[in-house]
Amino acid sequence: MSELIRVFLVDDHEVVRRGVGDLLDAEPDIEVVGEAGTAAQARSRIPVTHPDVVLLDVRLPDGSGIDVCRELRATNPETHFLILTAYDDDQAMYAAVIAGASGYVLKDVRGSGLIDSVRQVAAGRSLLDPSLSRKAVERMRDTTHQDPRLAVLSVREREVLALIADGMSNRQIGENLSLAEKTVKNYVSSLLSKLGLQRRTQAVALQLDARTPNSY
Repeated sequence: MSELIRVFLVDDHEVVRRGVGDLLDAEPDIEVVGEAGTAAQARSRIPVTHPDVVLLDVRLPDGSGIDVCRELRATNPETHFLILTAYDDDQAMYAAVIAGASGYVLKDVRGSGLIDSVRQVAAGRSLLDPSLSRKAVERMRDTTHQDPRLAVLSVREREVLALIADGMSNRQIGENLSLAEKTVKNYVSSLLSKLGLQRRTQAVALQLDARTPNSY
């Protein structure tokens, strides 16, 4: 028998973790080696359990699963990440790409589909469409070089800033990016601090001004 695929689960809902865990543990070639309900728990537990695959929820009570994925991918390159999301669109794919994930699965995925995704990712395959991945990378580059004043911001902070300029509230931004409202608030505070600004309206003015030279 081949080696077991070691899986770690990250989701803030215990019922979801139990359900997914039971589903995966029922497979003869898969073993759930750990679980976490918060970003902090994930950061501390994943490195010591050495999983092959991490099934990671995007929205966590103390942060973003995207950030957790990006950080742990840098220090645990042998571990593959599958992002859990409720949204089947370019935004979900984009989030997976910037985090260095191997793909994303929808929360309403059928059990057989989830199991197949875990096996493919464990084998080193990417579930992301190459053409869409290229578009996401190009989008990141465009955002990065959009305006030198924004270079101090992280990719996620630039995303939040763009949505602020579109007139979205923290709650709407959270829904758009699959983040907790509290996490969005932290990003807003951080980007304002980095830009030396005090109010959202100042950030909106900066973002709109930055868009002008690159408008088509």
